Amino acid sequence: MTFSLVARCAETGMLGVAISSSSPAVAARCSHARAGVGAVASQNITDPMLGPMALDLMESGMGAAEAVAEVKRRGAFIEYRQVLAVDKAGGTAIHSGPKALGIWTQAEGDNVAAGGNLLKNDGVPGAIVEGFLGAEGHLGDRLVAALKAGLAAGGEAGPVHSAGLLLVDRQPWPLAELRCDWTEDCPVEAVATAWEIYKPQMEAYVQRALDPREAPSYGVPGDE
Repeated sequence: MTFSLVARCAETGMLGVAISSSSPAVAARCSHARAGVGAVASQNITDPMLGPMALDLMESGMGAAEAVAEVKRRGAFIEYRQVLAVDKAGGTAIHSGPKALGIWTQAEGDNVAAGGNLLKNDGVPGAIVEGFLGAEGHLGDRLVAALKAGLAAGGEAGPVHSAGLLLVDRQPWPLAELRCDWTEDCPVEAVATAWEIYKPQMEAYVQRALDPREAPSYGVPGDE
């Protein structure tokens, strides 16, 4: 019911997740990232506990491969789960249980891992990885481009209705957490539009949190 990627920016160390599904509010259950630690997508008959578990293991010093192996050991009904992870060094790992739904497959590249289930075809994760590696710019730009590439390659077997983009950087809170929890239109395009609106303002929101005295004006009616 889902296709996604986790990725790291080799230049900045920023980490992120992009995801889409036919189910509602997929990003609320399946996207996990922690600044300076890693990013995880836990999907397919989702157990939301697996993402934080993998991040805790990576924060304790494990790389992505070790963390995913331990998640497989500890997780309940792991044969139904799909877990994608990237660590702070760019290492990646994927677990796809044999009871994942429909056509399911996975792909990895430098600093990126992609996977999906109930896919239109088995080439979707490979297209996502190629889309990420072929894109330029901010990590958010590359994640959106990769998700669009997966959609163009076939995406899910049926229409998708929700999507999300999650980015973490130097602060303990998300740099960006943009979601479309349900639409009859294209949720990937909705998130892409939200990203284009949010991206120019993103650093200002960080600055307002760190020191509002140095922050730019809010740009809303009544603000002087």
